[in-house]
Amino acid sequence: MEIDHPKPNAPDQVSPKFSINVLQLLKSAQMQHGLRHGDYTRYRRYCTARLRRLYKSLKFTHGRGKYTRRAITESSVTEVRFLHLVLYTAERAWSHAMEKRQLPDGPTARQRIYLIGRLRKAVKWATLFSHLCAIKGDSRTSLESEAYASYMKGNLLFERDQNWDTALMNFKSARAVYEQLGKYGDLENQVLCRERVEELEPSIRYCLHKIGESNLQASELLQIDEMEGPALDLFKAKLEAVMAEARSQQAASMTEFHWLGHRFPISNGKTRVAILKAQELEKDLHGPSADSLSAERRLAIFDKIFTAYHEARSCIRSDLASSGNAENVKDDLNGLDKAVSAVLGQRTIERNQLLVSIAKSKLTRRRDDKSEKVTKPEELVRLYDLLLQNTTDLSDLVNSGRDRKPEELSFSEDCALKSLSFRAERCFYLAKSYSLSGKRAEAYALYCRARSLAEEALQNFQISNGSNQVLYKHLWLSIYFCICVGTS
Repeated sequence: MEIDHPKPNAPDQVSPKFSINVLQLLKSAQMQHGLRHGDYTRYRRYCTARLRRLYKSLKFTHGRGKYTRRAITESSVTEVRFLHLVLYTAERAWSHAMEKRQLPDGPTARQRIYLIGRLRKAVKWATLFSHLCAIKGDSRTSLESEAYASYMKGNLLFERDQNWDTALMNFKSARAVYEQLGKYGDLENQVLCRERVEELEPSIRYCLHKIGESNLQASELLQIDEMEGPALDLFKAKLEAVMAEARSQQAASMTEFHWLGHRFPISNGKTRVAILKAQELEKDLHGPSADSLSAERRLAIFDKIFTAYHEARSCIRSDLASSGNAENVKDDLNGLDKAVSAVLGQRTIERNQLLVSIAKSKLTRRRDDKSEKVTKPEELVRLYDLLLQNTTDLSDLVNSGRDRKPEELSFSEDCALKSLSFRAERCFYLAKSYSLSGKRAEAYALYCRARSLAEEALQNFQISNGSNQVLYKHLWLSIYFCICVGTS
């Protein structure tokens, strides 16, 4: 029997190289399954479900009944889904760590140990992913997997607060890869790579700051905090922890809360920190750089202010419940609760006024884009209804005390003037709504009513002795001009 020998010049069989667009795959999964809103729990559950489907479809389960671990090695990677297994296992561990990092009160000591363990596991699987891609993947996949592994190693060292130079080296390595990959491929891939480079930049700067090669100012840290992206969430958590520690130290010197001539003592440390956080955010809204803030950014700051003040009120009411029969302590806590509630009411009015200004800017805008929503006068009427209710609630709260100081009386007058202003503008936009509906007679009557309310507001302003007369005069004149235009 003759044996056919292979021809010496026959080409050797080369195993196919797998290709994965790692960044695009992960970004798509993250945005579709929770990380668009920072929901790491949802993303972790998605990774778990995805892994279950992959194990089952690949028939790579770990036995039935008795668990028998099956390791993923070079020889077992026969198709690209095996690489997906390793990648999503790393993502699951990373998202679990981030979930613990974003607990409301921060991770406890035990939870932080668990968090670091999850990050260590993410590094282990990311390193395995990089190793397998170097053998089984094409050159681009291998390069992206190296960047991914470097990023995970940097995250682990960043969280452990040690080896900042090694963390810096890993972050820089990942950045260099994404900078190069951002020069090639389709437009979507280039945009994703540039976004990842921007997300890595704050971590690199923070590492440089920690090893003494850079000096980050507080304002720069706050600017970084405004940036978005999953790669920045660990940095933001670290930044928030640093700022919370600094806030706690600063709160130690904050012993009283001043409001309309009253001075209320603050004994609870958590209450101090919450109020201090709210006051810092208020400086962003009313500071010199406030005009440069976008409307969306202002609304986000208002949400954080509300959260801080609600936290302060919760602490105050907990202290009230545990104060016993100490009348002096109860009076101070009740006064502090009233003051914080009043400030919260003021900020609510300011937030709703911002919503009014946003709605007004869209009232007369031409609808060039079909997806752009144009404001109707009825929406402004509803917003002014809210403002009137807010002003009434705030006025009732301030007037609820017995021994009222001159500052409180002046504040009540300001509330009355604001209420009259809101009534005039509400009436104006209600008239505009009737006019657009073709009800001319009703619209004319409402325009006249709006004008009389504006004139009454101007008269009340002229006899008032408030400290914000320039501001109010500008407000009333604007209203009066607006109504005159409407009635002409």
